[in-house]
Amino acid sequence: MTIRSRFVEPIPMFSLQTWIFGSATEELPDFQKPVFIDADRPKSHVVSRSDFRLLSKRIALGLIDAGLDSQDRVLVYSGNTIFYPSLFLGVLMAGGIYTGASPNFTARELSHQLRDSGAKFVFAAPENLPVAIEAALSAGISPNRVYIFGADDYRAAPQFFAFSDDHSNGPRHWTELISGNEVAARDWVWFEPEDPTSTTCCLNYSSGTTGVPKGVEVTHHSYVANCVQVISLLNKAPGIEEFRQRERTLCFLPLYHAFAQTYFGAIFPALRVPVYIMAAYNFERMLQHIQNFRITTLVAVPPVLVSMAKNPIAKKYDMSSLESISGGAAPLSGDTIEEVGKMCSPGASVRQGWGMTEMTCYISSWDPNVKNESASVGELMPNLSARLMKLDGKTMITRPHERGEIWLTGPTLMKAYWKNERATGDTVHVDADGTRWMKTGDVGFVDRYETGALFYIVDRIKELIKVKGIQVAPAELEATLLENENVSDAAVVGVTINGHEVPRAYVVKSGGSQITAE
Repeated sequence: MTIRSRFVEPIPMFSLQTWIFGSATEELPDFQKPVFIDADRPKSHVVSRSDFRLLSKRIALGLIDAGLDSQDRVLVYSGNTIFYPSLFLGVLMAGGIYTGASPNFTARELSHQLRDSGAKFVFAAPENLPVAIEAALSAGISPNRVYIFGADDYRAAPQFFAFSDDHSNGPRHWTELISGNEVAARDWVWFEPEDPTSTTCCLNYSSGTTGVPKGVEVTHHSYVANCVQVISLLNKAPGIEEFRQRERTLCFLPLYHAFAQTYFGAIFPALRVPVYIMAAYNFERMLQHIQNFRITTLVAVPPVLVSMAKNPIAKKYDMSSLESISGGAAPLSGDTIEEVGKMCSPGASVRQGWGMTEMTCYISSWDPNVKNESASVGELMPNLSARLMKLDGKTMITRPHERGEIWLTGPTLMKAYWKNERATGDTVHVDADGTRWMKTGDVGFVDRYETGALFYIVDRIKELIKVKGIQVAPAELEATLLENENVSDAAVVGVTINGHEVPRAYVVKSGGSQITAE
């Protein structure tokens, strides 16, 4: 039996850049409105809607002039800056494929992604340059295809760096790409794919249900579909038009990752919501920015929300401007949701959703008109369908509250794992009628087996611990531990003792707590 979303939304058949901006050349509505603000330099480092589009186009033209061909890959190895979204969209506008790497990667990890993706160009933060050069050389990429991508304003005189005395053979500053092309870029029209459903725009790396990180091919159509899904639910909130006039959000999540990339690089800019961008996550700095900028909307991950609920530092700051908090990436306990809600504006929405890179980003969320205090991750996004399967992968579950692996299908399903047919075949099941189903690797259940069902995520199959033949979910044990006021964070793993697998918990004590293992 298949569970379908209550909602169906039409998906426009064009590129992500056209979905965000509309026209490549016509004047944008609210063209002077700030869209990206440096949270540490809010008065001097600001990107308007007009700046955002023009800078993206200038980067695209620069890449084409540098030799980027259609569907060539460009890897970005950097922390957050207010120019990151323009680099992301600039690659797409040039007809290329973007892939982002963690700024914490070692040379070995970065080299793997460079080789696997076949990247033609690399953009690296100044502090990451030595590692980027080492990895590029290991992957057979010339240092002169490495660009230094800093956070300083491109409109000021750039600081040029050279890896060697011969500048032509060393890395270049990214502003070289856009030097002198502003006038040409204004009338230039970006690449528009003939078939957005088959044209890849991103390779977002994921370990998937098993194994080493693999490049997830996301098409323009899938990306647009996910953005449309999210916005269609957001727009159901009562008073949404009035709320949008004062809405502002804070980005501390890494922009190289699909979660932040989708929200802060596409959805919020399309909605014209100002985004304050932090270079990197710091808990107390985040709290300061929420208070100082009167942030209304927070997109976070469970460890951040657990810290807000448990860390006494949070009590020092005024969080009352927060009206909407969305969590994702891991299960979140009901107690944490309740505690965070107490810090926010009266009536604030604190909900968790569910997503995965292989489904572009978000899978389930909440209809703002549905009141529910449970720890559910909500209902299916528009246009999606789901099945629950027993772990044998053959038997379909048809009863509520029975646990199984969740399978999904819909327009946001990845095209494939990049150049990895075996992994794709192991993860994507194809029905006799040609319908493709993503085997998520997530164990969960539904409250009822019908349209509009609420989903509950228990854990990941690859993380389940088998104790005396019974499958134990670490996430459930972690949630139980976090109910203790003396515990600020917890992680449960499986260990083997005397030939038997058992769970072992690691906890972080709350400030001032005298709790012991006993």
